[in-house]
Amino acid sequence: MKHAALALVIASSGALRLAAQQPDVAARLNGRVRAEVVPAVAGVAASAASRGLPVEPLIQKAIEGGAKGRPAQQVIAAVRALADQLGAASGALRSGGFDHPDADLVEGGAYALGAGLSVRQVQQLARASRPPYEPALTLRVAGTLAALGVPPKNSLDLVEALIDAGRSPSDLLDLPSEVQAGVARGATPAQAAEGLARGAAHAPGSGPPGGVPPGQAKGRGNPHKP
Repeated sequence: MKHAALALVIASSGALRLAAQQPDVAARLNGRVRAEVVPAVAGVAASAASRGLPVEPLIQKAIEGGAKGRPAQQVIAAVRALADQLGAASGALRSGGFDHPDADLVEGGAYALGAGLSVRQVQQLARASRPPYEPALTLRVAGTLAALGVPPKNSLDLVEALIDAGRSPSDLLDLPSEVQAGVARGATPAQAAEGLARGAAHAPGSGPPGGVPPGQAKGRGNPHKP
């Protein structure tokens, strides 16, 4: 009986937390989206929260749709699609060795998946992102490259090439603009990415922090597991 009572208390407190989140979501959305969008998004957000997924991206997606004057059903569909991507990203990261991915990492994974990277590619890049490279950052960079037209495999190869070369995280952030510059000079996005990857691999003094030769660090297991 004691165990049953405890389970009931836990379930009730969880339900109260979810119920408390919905008015907060509604308060954020009221006046910024169409009226019928508010309860639908609040429901999606409550479901996402119950699965441990970040809610803020869903709110922002709805607000973005409202600001652009999108039809209600289109906004709701976009929010639901994002919730699915967040769920897929969380599942991919957990099965890839990240037992407790934080909100930034889940969002980065969802962004990369939405841009066209596969679950396996998201897992591979997240595992390759050893310090000082944050996996949330590398996933967003790879996703941005894919959104610019770089094929997902080329996006992955380019980001990993800079990691293997020991380039700084700020260099990773410059990759999208460098690809765009290459495209402006007449290259395709894939060609621009391939050229940057070759340049990183052959740059003087390239190599990951600690002097580990490029390519060898990948076989050392998951740095995010004990």
